[in-house]
Amino acid sequence: MTKLTVKTGTEQDFFRRGRQLARAADGGERLPDERIISFEDPADVMKLITAARLALFRAVKEMPGSITEISERLHRDRSAVKRDVDELERAGLVTVAEKVLPGHGRMKEVRATAHRFSLQAEIA
Repeated sequence: MTKLTVKTGTEQDFFRRGRQLARAADGGERLPDERIISFEDPADVMKLITAARLALFRAVKEMPGSITEISERLHRDRSAVKRDVDELERAGLVTVAEKVLPGHGRMKEVRATAHRFSLQAEIA
């Protein structure tokens, strides 16, 4: 995926986007290479995208790695990075996948799901 948008929106907006995508798929159209994550309350967006999590996303985008490697690069506690990775994974901003290391077992690698993401918030 190349683009991810985190925005505010209503339940109606969510279902409208779903219907548009379903119509496009039914019509054989190519679906856009993007994902939209929407929140009804702008405060929920602000809870998700903190300064520390934004720095974490940038670090993972620049160089995927294990939680331990990322925490060392960011000079942060490993458990705090793990909590932030869990939240970003739940929201769809990063993925965590097991990676086989030749001769050394396995590790969980954190990768960004998009090359960039945009934030959009409407406050009424």
